[in-house]
Amino acid sequence: MWKFKNPIRHAIPETRWPSADEVERSLLFKPIKVGQLTLESRTWVPAMVPWRATDDGFVTQDNLDWYRRFAAGRPGALVVEATGVRDIPSGPLLRIGHDRFLPGLKQLVQTVMEASDGHSKLFIQIIDFLSVKRRPEREKYFGRFLEPGERHRRALAEVTNDNRWFSAAEKEVRSYLNAATDEIIDHVLSKRELESLRFGYRESVTDVDLPHVRELPQVLPDIFASAASRAREAGFDGVELHYAHAYTMAGFLSALNDRADGYGGPRENRARLPLEVYRAVRQGVGDDYVVGVRFLGDEVIAGGNRVDEATYFGIEFARAGFDFLSISKGGKFEDAQQPKVGQAVYPYTGQSGYECMPTVLSDEVGPFGRSVPLVAAIKQAVNKAGFNTPVVATGGISTFEQAESILQHGQADIVGFARQALADPDWFVKVRLGRGAEVRRCTYTNYCEALDQAHRPVTCKLWDRVELDEPGIAAVDDGRRRLLAPVWKA
Repeated sequence: MWKFKNPIRHAIPETRWPSADEVERSLLFKPIKVGQLTLESRTWVPAMVPWRATDDGFVTQDNLDWYRRFAAGRPGALVVEATGVRDIPSGPLLRIGHDRFLPGLKQLVQTVMEASDGHSKLFIQIIDFLSVKRRPEREKYFGRFLEPGERHRRALAEVTNDNRWFSAAEKEVRSYLNAATDEIIDHVLSKRELESLRFGYRESVTDVDLPHVRELPQVLPDIFASAASRAREAGFDGVELHYAHAYTMAGFLSALNDRADGYGGPRENRARLPLEVYRAVRQGVGDDYVVGVRFLGDEVIAGGNRVDEATYFGIEFARAGFDFLSISKGGKFEDAQQPKVGQAVYPYTGQSGYECMPTVLSDEVGPFGRSVPLVAAIKQAVNKAGFNTPVVATGGISTFEQAESILQHGQADIVGFARQALADPDWFVKVRLGRGAEVRRCTYTNYCEALDQAHRPVTCKLWDRVELDEPGIAAVDDGRRRLLAPVWKA
């Protein structure tokens, strides 16, 4: 994970927890309309990937237990992890790209309804992503993946001052490059080839030479619409379209998207496919179904979108009819750290990744509510444009005081608790009962994020080694980690 040059270690803020009467009078626990739904409170658990699905994308008992545990805390809304819209292999991530996934998803919905006694609304985040390969061994890259051409031969002739490369056998070119210095490699390979060698091959929305990438604007609207229709059939209260971080739709929104087919370049063109996807989804699910969006307030990469672009997108999304806007930050491939050979690049290891999930090792601003100013700017612009679309703030929010202040100052309409909800799924019921002092507070060290990076079942260090002798608990790592937080006895 990226770190500041001279980081400051921040303490978890002291706080005063409210009484039950104060909670009753608060904005945080007041209802709010989201589309045609009413949330009982303005509390929100954002999507988190727990790595509990089967390798084929089916719901498992561990998935059911995971969401049951969050639902028991009765947040206003709970968003199910990023779920793939295409019927393609994606490892142990949930999928919704075919009707065969419906039985498990229906069971998940029923589980949450029962666990929250109907108090929590359940949304599912739906996502598309492009191919990302593991970083190859150098010998394998030059022996199998590189396609030597005239450009490479010309560059070799230049750097070695030897024209024999124009007629040398391909095998000789590959062998020479495999043994060459980094200086020679830098001169001969293109930027994309160097990335494939040192980080692993990764598709981008700008790879229009690839037919399946070129055709994304023609196929994605129907794919997303079909996935959203399945979500409605499964019983979810709504869908969140994932337009954030390092994935396909964020790639179209990005300022780095220079496609020349009307879907890149100027920001109105970059918003074109995201809006076409929304319209197809809306047509598929109807006007009475909640459709929201998760997008970036700042890409935090060189040449990427900043808040001025995000406010433009926020206004256009509100104008189109999205029922809520959920704001994130960073989490991009472009500044990710180099992975080890045999591992895939992880988009949360660079500075943009830090800004997505900041830790207590920070700058003078600190990690707590670090993205709230971006959220506030987007909300202000959306409201000024005449729209009252609810805006969700997330990122380093853990106390009632902090959340209530965000709402009271009009910086957001709903407050999301991700890592804090993982640390204590009962946060919401504890605070509502005036027992906030019993909350298990997140320490923002990103233990959970490290597990996610390794594609291991995500847990919290504050509870995953507690009461391991409890009968019947689900565990991993030969029983060294429990999968769920201990049950709170009110």
